Amino acid sequence: MALIVQKYGGTSVGSVERIQAVAGRVYKTVQAGNSLVVVVSAMGKTTDGLVKLANEISPNPNRREMDMLLSTGEQVTIALLSMALQELGQPAISMTGAQVGIVTEAEHSRARILHIETTRLTRHINAGKVVVVAGFQGTSNAGEMEITTLGRGGSDTSAVAIAAALGASFCEIYTDVPGILTTDPRLVAEAQLIDAITCNEMLELASLGAKVLHPRAVEIARNYGVPLVVRSSWTDAPGTWVTSAQPQGRSLINLEIARPVDAVEFDTNQAKVALLRVPDKPGVAARLFGEISRQKVDVDLIIQSIHEGNSNDIAFTVTTPILKRAEAVAAAIAPALRNPSNPKSDEAEVMLEHNIAKVSIAGAGMIGRPGVAAKMFATLAEVGVNIQMISTSEVKVSCVVNAAECDRAVLALRTAFEIEGGEEGTRGQGGQGRIIEQTSPLSSPSPLSPLSSPSPLSPSSPPVRGVALDLNQARLAIRQLPDRPGMAAKLFGLLAQHNISVDMIIQSQRCRVIDGVPRRDIAFTVSRIDGESAKEMLTQVAAELGWGEVVLDSAIAKVSIVGAGMVGQPGVAAKMFEALAQHQINIQMIATSEIKISCVVAQEEGVKALQAIHAAFGLAGSEKVVVPA
Repeated sequence: MALIVQKYGGTSVGSVERIQAVAGRVYKTVQAGNSLVVVVSAMGKTTDGLVKLANEISPNPNRREMDMLLSTGEQVTIALLSMALQELGQPAISMTGAQVGIVTEAEHSRARILHIETTRLTRHINAGKVVVVAGFQGTSNAGEMEITTLGRGGSDTSAVAIAAALGASFCEIYTDVPGILTTDPRLVAEAQLIDAITCNEMLELASLGAKVLHPRAVEIARNYGVPLVVRSSWTDAPGTWVTSAQPQGRSLINLEIARPVDAVEFDTNQAKVALLRVPDKPGVAARLFGEISRQKVDVDLIIQSIHEGNSNDIAFTVTTPILKRAEAVAAAIAPALRNPSNPKSDEAEVMLEHNIAKVSIAGAGMIGRPGVAAKMFATLAEVGVNIQMISTSEVKVSCVVNAAECDRAVLALRTAFEIEGGEEGTRGQGGQGRIIEQTSPLSSPSPLSPLSSPSPLSPSSPPVRGVALDLNQARLAIRQLPDRPGMAAKLFGLLAQHNISVDMIIQSQRCRVIDGVPRRDIAFTVSRIDGESAKEMLTQVAAELGWGEVVLDSAIAKVSIVGAGMVGQPGVAAKMFEALAQHQINIQMIATSEIKISCVVAQEEGVKALQAIHAAFGLAGSEKVVVPA
């Protein structure tokens, strides 16, 4: 007998008829011999209607009262679904978040789950009842019993957290689409279903705007090894499995706020190649990385930074043994990138740097927790380690530093993030090491036996699993930031204090000395709604911290490819850049991690860029996906 947690969103329970259809599906699952917990959202547009009512009363309603108001929507759904199940002869009971025992931070409208008291839940399950739970809500444990809500995507978060707490066999997320698709079917009708995807890949896609699953839900699934499956509410199609590696034992106390970092990694076998002052026009990155791909040069990190004027810097890292080959490719392609009318200019200057190391922190939910990267930068600053390059993703933040400072950096990061024990790996030719968190064991398992997780993806998985477009970002550029340890820590620490999450971070490669101080530009992206406030805050402290003008650009789009199979595939980046070049789409910024490549383009070219890249990787299927209204 399996214990299954099912979650149904607002459209799935948007009418009495749809609630009855859900009850039929639930009843069928129970009749097959399974135990069930069902988590539901408010019906249809109920939450939007409640927000509208509140705004008619107050232009800035109190957050506590908003939680009191919005939590009522799910209570309607749970009662109706429980009644519908009882009409089918299936024992059922509806329970609010508080009644289930979902205990959260005392933070209204965006609380994180601390733990779940499962005693009452388990009693009802063992009595043969379907427990119908109100998603999106919990209660604080500060003695006040305050009703709290979890924020956007809260019902997904509730469902996966309950599955983790109960040791459920798996968690099913029912939605409008047949599963996780290669891209948004509203932008590419031929987007195809992905049969299986890893939690790390899904975390990246979710953070990039894929709305099928919320990043917090995927983060919990990854941390606790909960198998997830995303299915359509309207069909019996198998959907998409989201798989994770067997997790290290992790306590269910502080479920969502436990340490986000579970490993420190390092690679001393790295070198950097940079081309300075390359023309800012379509096709430059395609020509460079096309040639790199043809020469079978495997690239690790890639960054393209922005500058005043009409030129950019492009830098990439390679392993030390192939540095000479990478240098030869860069030197050969550089003349072709220069202005033909002035071939002896300083355009496309090739710069090499040996003796560098990449130091990384790995975990889940890095971008969604603005303090994590800031803490890494502050830790490196405290021990005098200067950061040369930065790469960020949902599962890893990496910094390129001087190789001589690698040991100092790793030791400091281990201490700061409380990474104890584990295995350090070896240096030398391999150059890579990994220090893994040793955590406390899981709490007592549920008496209900879980099924085995689905098998992980096969080694033959395609290099790119999905393409995502984010039209809700803005770019901030800070000119003439002093190039010394601690500046990144101050900058991103300030943003973290104001709860502003940063996505892409690009440091320029060229350095200008002004009044005896070496300076670089730095650019980063934030959510568009945070753009103006971030600019104002950073401008206010510019003189005090010694940096120059703060420039905001809200007319950008970020298009990204995600896939665990792109590791060790030198042609993937080249194919992405070539697809953009063929459509005369100029790349303004590039940032990569192991399983993600992101490009910033002009906002008006975002949809065209997504469609071009999706086609270039052959991700389209033969059938069109229609999203129900």
